[in-house]
Amino acid sequence: MHATLEHMTIWGLIGDASLLVKGVMLTLLLASLASWYLIVQRGLLLARNDRLLRQFQLRFRNSNDLAQLYRENSGDTDEDASLERIFREGYGEFSHLKREPGIGADAVIDGVERRLLVSISEEQERLEKGLAFLATVGSVSPYIGLFGTVWGIMNSFIGLSQVQQATLSTVAPGIAEALIATAIGLFAAIPAVVAYNRFAARVETLSTRFYAFGNELQGRLHRKLQAASCLSQAA
Repeated sequence: MHATLEHMTIWGLIGDASLLVKGVMLTLLLASLASWYLIVQRGLLLARNDRLLRQFQLRFRNSNDLAQLYRENSGDTDEDASLERIFREGYGEFSHLKREPGIGADAVIDGVERRLLVSISEEQERLEKGLAFLATVGSVSPYIGLFGTVWGIMNSFIGLSQVQQATLSTVAPGIAEALIATAIGLFAAIPAVVAYNRFAARVETLSTRFYAFGNELQGRLHRKLQAASCLSQAA
């Protein structure tokens, strides 16, 4: 039974909706809640990651002894300190290869580069976690809402076929409750799309800075190997 035109409310229309339309609304509501959780969680993570990146990059550039910097960070690395983990992976590989007999400087740097690329890819994957879900919610929610709307309007017209005279009071409630599904779909989709675009851009920016740091680290390690080689030749 539909509410009268004078007493229509959002909650009343939702309560009068068919079981399938209610299921669509509930699905969209759960998707919206999950996407908002990811929006807050990813936003905090990316902001913290960026802050820790700047702090470690400053320490790295002010440090004249990378071995000492490596030892200072030999404990448990902060979960969000991506750049610090990349440094540890790269310098750890450098220290390991440098001790291997018969390995030239170029081979050492090549090994460090491969390890840095793997580490950067792992950090990118970690930062991108959850973005696929936001993209899915943003692209699919409007269509799920539209499905609920179509189904609700279809039921309204079926109901109209059983009355002698169609008036606004008989048509409006059914169409209104159906359109609520589309509204909820848009409510779920719009924040998810905005957040996905923003987070994807921030991840791309952080990734660019990871690669730049990797090149900077390789350059310093290469100079360190050359200096050691010159000292050994002079001796």
